[in-house]
Amino acid sequence: MKLPHRRKFLHLVAGAASLPAVVRVARAQAYPSRPVRIIVGFAAGGPTDIVARLIAQWLSEHLGQEFVVENRPGAASNIGTEAALRAPPDGYTLLLVTSTNAVNVTFYENLNFNFITDIAPVAGIIRVPFVMEVNPSIPAKTVPEFISYAKANPGKINMASGGTGTSVHIAGELFKMMAGVDLIHVPYRGSAPALTDMISGQVHVMFDILTSSIQHIRSGALRALAVTSATRSEALPDLPTVGDFLPGYEASAWYGIAAPKNTPSEIVDTLNKEINAGLADPRIKARFADLASTVIPGSPADFGKLVEDEIEKWGKVVRFSGAKLE
Repeated sequence: MKLPHRRKFLHLVAGAASLPAVVRVARAQAYPSRPVRIIVGFAAGGPTDIVARLIAQWLSEHLGQEFVVENRPGAASNIGTEAALRAPPDGYTLLLVTSTNAVNVTFYENLNFNFITDIAPVAGIIRVPFVMEVNPSIPAKTVPEFISYAKANPGKINMASGGTGTSVHIAGELFKMMAGVDLIHVPYRGSAPALTDMISGQVHVMFDILTSSIQHIRSGALRALAVTSATRSEALPDLPTVGDFLPGYEASAWYGIAAPKNTPSEIVDTLNKEINAGLADPRIKARFADLASTVIPGSPADFGKLVEDEIEKWGKVVRFSGAKLE
């Protein structure tokens, strides 16, 4: 998929409203004057929902209005994304953006929106690795043991994901391709129901976001084999990386906030400032650290560049893996 020129995208991020400065300041001071909704394209209880609710609570406490999380799961977050991007650009509808959105740009050919040009990036929140985990009924305790087991049982191991085309799915597809194993993809409407079936043994392996799986790993309900990031995670320091056994394998998820395009820049700046303040708060940082994540503060332009870079990266993975809608 041919991407628009970098300068065009970043211009959309950085373009200032053509209103007098006094009017812009007055409008920013008046915002928000009523509740704000943050649309999440996944089911409640999953990692995206957890991140959204932490940020919503902070914004509610510091901007004087309630920020309400609205879950709109389906179509690998595309249903919720479209609802958010078609809302009035007034700052009262926001989108919890994830790496899945970056995957979808290439994975879905006929979306009813253009994610690249239809968003106003607001702020990055966190980055977190995936974790390769199995139900304890699987005898493998290491990545090489799992590869050997999978090759001895082709087409008999179910690989769960939070939905077809999600970054969790594509991380698994990349593993299948690089390890040369035959796993049966089983998509769910979000990570929470997938984890339920992982724990019960209905599905066998998952490349889940560490944020949502870490408690199940610590309790022993699931067995972690490796993290997918380039380096080990501080949350599970004894766990190797997938790349230790499959050189070159690397995947991680990220989260941020965006608004519909043409949202006034002063509102974007207000939200960016307050989100960055939250990411600097020791309590919020500690909470995200408990979820095995690293905060990624920065300007709207910084987040816009991250989105653009990730669209390009995941687009290459989708095309190379040949993953398609099922």
